[in-house]
Amino acid sequence: MTASTRAAHLAQLNLATLRYPLEDPRIAPFVEMLDPVNTAADAAPGFVWRLVGDGEANAAALRPAGEDVIVNLSVWESQEALWDFTYRSGHLEVMRRRRDWFERHVEAHLVLWWVPAGHLPPVGEALDRLAELRANGPSPRAFTFASSFTAEAAAQHLPPLLAARA
Repeated sequence: MTASTRAAHLAQLNLATLRYPLEDPRIAPFVEMLDPVNTAADAAPGFVWRLVGDGEANAAALRPAGEDVIVNLSVWESQEALWDFTYRSGHLEVMRRRRDWFERHVEAHLVLWWVPAGHLPPVGEALDRLAELRANGPSPRAFTFASSFTAEAAAQHLPPLLAARA
């Protein structure tokens, strides 16, 4: 990795529209997986940070994108670290069963973007990046695993203050 790449981390936002309320017994298997999966994320190589509610262990009670939408917002040292956790860990079981608990999205529900190391993106920033992806498609400012961009490419699109930190 180059010095500039080490100065950047990968942020991700993932939205999931619940099929049933969190208290519904049909969602119970998902709720039971939250703590173990979050604990695994916290210990995963390359993990930096994840959004949690005040006094909570997860962000399931936060509803910034709608009453039936849960958010997952996290920061990772690299795209590879996020990929490995998402698709090569116990998290994969959640992915395999997601249709049991969540509606199928017709528009983008996952967005990735590079942030300067040490920056913890607020939910508003994350939702703005998702809106940008939905409106304009993948770019160095908002992309997906299938259409990724390097941290160097993204640095050219950061506001001057953040670019100086990257």
